[in-house]
Amino acid sequence: MTSLINVKICGLTDPADVPAALFAGARYLGFVFFEKSPRHLTFGDAAFMAATVPMGVCKVALTVNADNAMLDALTEQVPLDMLQLHGSESPERVVEVKARYGLPVMKAIGVAGPEDLAQLDEYGRVADQLLIDAKPPRDAVLPGGNGLAFDWRLIAGRRWPIPWMLAGGLTPENVAEAIALTGARQVDVSSGVESSRGVKDAQLIANFCAAALGEPAPFFD
Repeated sequence: MTSLINVKICGLTDPADVPAALFAGARYLGFVFFEKSPRHLTFGDAAFMAATVPMGVCKVALTVNADNAMLDALTEQVPLDMLQLHGSESPERVVEVKARYGLPVMKAIGVAGPEDLAQLDEYGRVADQLLIDAKPPRDAVLPGGNGLAFDWRLIAGRRWPIPWMLAGGLTPENVAEAIALTGARQVDVSSGVESSRGVKDAQLIANFCAAALGEPAPFFD
């Protein structure tokens, strides 16, 4: 059993996704607020789902280049524990968001090659956590959740002064290998536990968490 691994299930869209993720052992639940995403939620739907999450499980809001008006409304209407900035937000914007909302900020960084690693050091000085994701293709509509992986060897053995989370193309089949290769203690999944685009599958969630934690997966009829 590898109990030191924290799992984040991102892009929940159905109230039933919350107990499925909790039962599987997820420590972070991600809600997406980006209209181009098939996982986009209204504030009302997200507030309803977030209200069912127990203390000790981190409720994360994923936004993309959101302005203060949007973040003001989001934080007023949805009970949250962390903001995930998944766009091209500058380090200065990260500092501003942290100060304005008093919530920890996770900054997503897309990685495709060695040239992208410097950003991890830069944002590691201002964010509370890093989410290391695969850089989306140039023509991609979504900044994440594309089911793409990057070369995990790029970050093997590397460490930063703040906690970090591995994302990008993770599945129940490859997450154990990704953890072993990178040394990640936190992993994030969205499309890798979906039966169709934007639709989470309870069995896949259970399989993913079990693989990450080194435990046998329960089977649902």
